[in-house]
Amino acid sequence: MEYAAAAVLPRVGDFRLRPLARPPQAALILLLLVDLDPGLSALRPLGGFSVLRASRPLPPPGPAAPVPLAHAYTSAVRYEDAAADVQVPDHRAGPPADPLDLRVRKVADALAAPEARVAASVAHQGLAARLWSVTLACAVLYGQVPDLDPRLLHWDPEATAPDDLWLTEVHARPGDAATVADVVLTAHLAPLAATVHARYGVATGLLRGNTASALAGAGRELDRWARRHGRTDTADRARSLTADLLAHPLLTGAGTLTGTSFRRRSCCLYYRVPGGGVCGDCCFPSPPGPARSARPPRTARPTRSSPGARSG
Repeated sequence: MEYAAAAVLPRVGDFRLRPLARPPQAALILLLLVDLDPGLSALRPLGGFSVLRASRPLPPPGPAAPVPLAHAYTSAVRYEDAAADVQVPDHRAGPPADPLDLRVRKVADALAAPEARVAASVAHQGLAARLWSVTLACAVLYGQVPDLDPRLLHWDPEATAPDDLWLTEVHARPGDAATVADVVLTAHLAPLAATVHARYGVATGLLRGNTASALAGAGRELDRWARRHGRTDTADRARSLTADLLAHPLLTGAGTLTGTSFRRRSCCLYYRVPGGGVCGDCCFPSPPGPARSARPPRTARPTRSSPGARSG
């Protein structure tokens, strides 16, 4: 949004926050609704997956209040029986106690997933795609990235992009591959994968494939956007940074990148969804077998393009 008070905001591309003089009460209400960093508005043409809300205070809570993503990265097992990793949790048991469980249940309902680990895999890939899309776009377009400290980055598991993520403070970091990997892989996706593996029994190799697939997909979409707009230098930076990140030790062996095309060495399990098929970068050319589901397919689902297309 554009406001007449824009002169008091940081200039485009400047991540530093400057102290503001105390405005009149009416102006204070206006300023609380303005993004902390207007430079991030340049991400909006890329689409919702690449948009990051920056606001203080947080927006009014919806059905689920946004919480720091750090709260989702806990390995406590939520299910009580040994079959929990292959059964959809009983939704009649009451509301979940944590945001990750809420998100997995939401995905399970949306896809009629026959197994909790299928919903957990799709939810994991969707969040990975959001984090990669935001950070990769910032690194390529600005040469800087916001520090996505899990204590400052809030998540509403009931919302869809771009209203699912809110950053309460914006601090600039360099946009090189090592820093981007630290911001996304080390701070978020490594602990998220450990949590999803511990709670839902999703294989670590599969989760590594999800992370790589989400990264490749984010890079591919950024490359396409840049070339559509005649920004070949931006497209080249997107390709180069994506390739550097896929060479990170945490993603070693996840798949093969050729240009912007990626072929992973694992499967996200989407084919097990009733009516589901394989994703565009799946290791399987076609579903390996019928989905093990007690529920009949409601409608046929198209082949899914990565990353995390149905995660919101």
